[in-house]
Amino acid sequence: MILKELKLTSFKNHPESTFEFGERINCVLGKNGMGKTNLLDAIYYLSFTKSAVGSQDKLAITHDHRAFTLFGTYDALTIAIQFEKGKVKTLKIDGQEPDRLSHVIGKVPLVIVLPDDTSMIKEGSEERRKFFDGALSQFDGEYLKSLLKYNKVLKQRNSLLKVEEGRGLNKRLLETYDDQLIPLAIDISRKRQEMKEFFLPFLQKNYADLHDGGETPGLNFKTHVGEGFADRFKANTQKDQIMQRTLLGSHKDDFEFLLDEELIKKFGSQGQQKTFIIALKLALYDFLREKTGKKPLLLLDDIFDKLDDSRIQLLVSLLLDNDRFQQIFITDARKDRSKELFKKEKEVNFIELAS
Repeated sequence: MILKELKLTSFKNHPESTFEFGERINCVLGKNGMGKTNLLDAIYYLSFTKSAVGSQDKLAITHDHRAFTLFGTYDALTIAIQFEKGKVKTLKIDGQEPDRLSHVIGKVPLVIVLPDDTSMIKEGSEERRKFFDGALSQFDGEYLKSLLKYNKVLKQRNSLLKVEEGRGLNKRLLETYDDQLIPLAIDISRKRQEMKEFFLPFLQKNYADLHDGGETPGLNFKTHVGEGFADRFKANTQKDQIMQRTLLGSHKDDFEFLLDEELIKKFGSQGQQKTFIIALKLALYDFLREKTGKKPLLLLDDIFDKLDDSRIQLLVSLLLDNDRFQQIFITDARKDRSKELFKKEKEVNFIELAS
């Protein structure tokens, strides 16, 4: 999939911008604060209908404006997204509005690498689940449906558990929620486990390509959902009521990141953690390419920061593999560096953002 043109209206610090892109490497150059990351975020929005770096749509609207619009022209389709304060976000694919926003996910497979991605290592399990859920959702529509339904029913069940003190728990309604949650949890956690097994070789190969130190990355999948889960889930109802939330289920799953069988968040250096994350994202690229038969868009934001020269050269040599990668977007505050790194590459489009 190739993104040919992108139009932004009132999106962050792009009041009115149009960009045309090359089919291979696009280097977005400019000083910090000039909108490089926001440009990548607009591309991400078109694939997922949400921001990669912010949680609220209203924060993506240019200051003192009421709405933003994004319009992407790809080689095989068009995608348009509009959000106005106080209204429902709208999506159009080839001019037609689908039943749900989630229908766009998987249309344009995409992988983004951000400077703050090391939070996946340092923070709690939610960030790691999001990564693998996003990967599965881009090629498995049934998984995405199950995940959305699970999160909806989980929210309803937790609301029921937060009844005012002294009121009786509606056990019949609780059973209705349980009967929906249990099979969904079993299916979701099973697919996450299967993905972990299939994904690990991609991670190990990419880490070895980026680092020749002989270290071996690993993944552990931890879950309460397994044999006898239904009985344990129902037996936990009293504890759930006391804590006023659902204590067991797929929302508690976690993926542990390892290096030489040790937790990387405890023993990995800053350089090792950065390399691990880049390898993780490149592994996601390879994984999606194999599962979808498409080459995803690859977005790299300030990718060269905090990497030493040897790792930068290794990464650039990987990106220049035309058989493996197709369209790539790279941001860099040091334009001379990017121009030097890609000076021998013919298919490079340099986009310089003016102040």
